Order: sequence, then structure tokens, then C-alpha cells
Amino acid sequence: MQIGLILLCLAYVLSQFFRAFLAVLSSVLENDIGTGPEDLAFASSLWFLSFAAMQLPVGWALDHIGPRRTASLLLLVGGGGGALLFALATSALHINLAMLLIGIGCSPVLMASYYIFARQYPPAKFATLAALMLGVGSVGNLVASYPMALAADWIGWRASLMGLAVISAVVALGVHLTVKDPETVEGETKGSVLDLLKMPVMWVILPLMFVNYTPAGGLRGLWIGPYLSDVFGLSTAQIGQATLFMGMAMITGTLILGPMDRIFKTRKWVILAVNFAGVLTMLGLVLMIDRNVIVSITLICMIGLFGVSYPVMMAHGRSFFPPHLVGRGVTLLNLFSIGGVGIMQFASGHIHTRFAGDVPSAPYVAIFGFFGIALLLGALIYLFSRDSVD
Repeated sequence: MQIGLILLCLAYVLSQFFRAFLAVLSSVLENDIGTGPEDLAFASSLWFLSFAAMQLPVGWALDHIGPRRTASLLLLVGGGGGALLFALATSALHINLAMLLIGIGCSPVLMASYYIFARQYPPAKFATLAALMLGVGSVGNLVASYPMALAADWIGWRASLMGLAVISAVVALGVHLTVKDPETVEGETKGSVLDLLKMPVMWVILPLMFVNYTPAGGLRGLWIGPYLSDVFGLSTAQIGQATLFMGMAMITGTLILGPMDRIFKTRKWVILAVNFAGVLTMLGLVLMIDRNVIVSITLICMIGLFGVSYPVMMAHGRSFFPPHLVGRGVTLLNLFSIGGVGIMQFASGHIHTRFAGDVPSAPYVAIFGFFGIALLLGALIYLFSRDSVD
């Protein structure tokens, strides 16, 4: 199982890469096939929305057929096939279809790991294991930054995506050969996601789950590139360096935050602290939108640092799930998290179009303000949640 978890982690490296690499290719893709920021915002939203839409069927599949076949098949067809289509793209339509497929391919890999953690490890260790998987897997976030920019310069973005298609297929085969499904439990096929939605304790967790990753995911997934290019005139390589710093901040935040629930004996207040810090940092970025590039990049890195409460939120929600609904439970939470980013990213493309004009910073004030307000509302609702520590 250790080898299987390592390969699932490699699959998650790919997932992190694919959700973030558009940010450093924005200028290259616009020059080569004419895709503008609005086109890429839509393509990015398709990745998140297809990923989110797959969470309920993935949850069912984890509980019924296990993580091995679920993760390997979808990664092979969606991840490998989508990357191949992206490499051959000649229009925005091809990019959209590729990102849709890649989102489907990446949809089961993290949840397969979390399913194994929830079924085979002590509940008190879930947040730490989840954060470790998230932190190590976020190496893909780093590869999607400056290294991707260098690869695009050296061998071209098409050759880079072709190589990623091959890697995705190889990792999918390895997952199929090495991952072992946990044993089923009595009552495995009974119940549904509706049983989870009927639990009042979830009603105040899900709104923050919907928005907690939006500032970090939205910026790192796309807007850091157009923002630094339009407002400060940074090159593709310089944007790659900035995204590298943000990715490192996100990994650091994930690894630090993972064990905090056990250290402080609370999940609720750890989650609230970092999310309110994220709200204040978004406000700072809006206020300093065009003052100084170093200040802006520093604030963006802080947004990455504070925007990674996801594993602790997963542990909080998971603590209320019955054993036979663990697969559907963790994927329901992931549906809200990733689906939230997809919907907000889709909306942010329209906001960019609405506010684009003579002032380069205007659309980014609107987008980042929108992200910050949404995060604040989610955190205020979460104030009424019930704490849990296993």
C-alpha cells in the first residue's frame, strides 16, 4: 500500500500541476492560438467544474468499486487523453475540451488517498496525513510555475504537454498495479449523499468549504499571470518566478497547518484564524493593487500561505461521517471546495470583461475584492459550526 500511496501522490502532483499551469502560459497561448484572459478563465473554470461534477460519482465509486480502479481509469482516459488534446490544440475550443477532460481525470486521485486514510488510519491522524499528501502533492504547483515557463521556452508548450500525457498514462498504470482497496464494511451500499446533506452540522461547514480555496486557487490557477503582466509588465519567466514563490508559500502553509488541530485541540478556531487572515490579506492586495510589484507578490504569497485550510476542513467534516459514507462524504466536501473555485473562476472572467478598460488595475480590484468578500461571508457562517477533535 505504501507504493500505491506514493503513486497516488504522484498522481496528485499531476492534478496540482494541471490546475495551475495556465497562469504561466497565458501570454504564450494568446500569441500562438489567440486565447485571451477571459478564454483562459473559462478553460480554468471548466477544469474545476468538471472536477467538481465528478465528485459525487467518484464518491459512489470509491464506496462501491474501490480507489484502485476508480483512480487509475479516470487518470488514464481523462488526464492522459486531455493532456494529449491540449498538446494538439489550435483554438480556444480545443483548450476548453482538454481542460474539461483533464479535470475529469484528476477528480479521483486525492479523494482515493483520503478514502484510504479515513478507512485504514486512526481518525486523529486524518488532518496530518491529508495535509502531508496535499503538501507533497503541491510540488506540482511548483512545477507549473517557473519550470513550466522554462519548458515552454526551451521545448515549447506542445512538447511539454505531450510529455505530460505520457507521464499521466504511466502513473495511471502504476496506480492500477499497486493500490489495494480497503475491505468493505457492513452497510457499505446503504445510504446516499442526501443523508449527509440532511445533517444540520454540515450546513454551516459547506459554505466556507465553497469559498475557502477560491482566493489561493483562483490567483494561482490563473489571475496571478494576467495581473502581474497587465499591471506591472512582467514577462513569462518573471511570472513563473512569482508563481513559484506563491506555490512554495502554499506548501509551507499546508505542512504547518496540518497538525495544528492536534496541537491546539480545536479544528474550528484554527480554520477561522487562517481564513480571517486570508480576508485581511485580500483587502491589503486590493488597497495596494498597483503600488509596488514586490509588495503585491508578497501579499499574493501570504494569500497562498493562508489559503490552505482545506485539509483541516476535510478532517472537520469527515469527523461527522458514518463509516459506510466516508467515500461519498469526503467527495461531497471536495465537490463544494473545487466547485466553488470553478464557479468563482467563471464569474471572475465576466468581471474582468466588465471592468477592463483604460485603467489596467481596475478588473483586478474587482476580482480580488469579489474573492475577499466571498471568503468573509463563508467564514462568518462557519462561526456557527460545531467544533470536533478526534
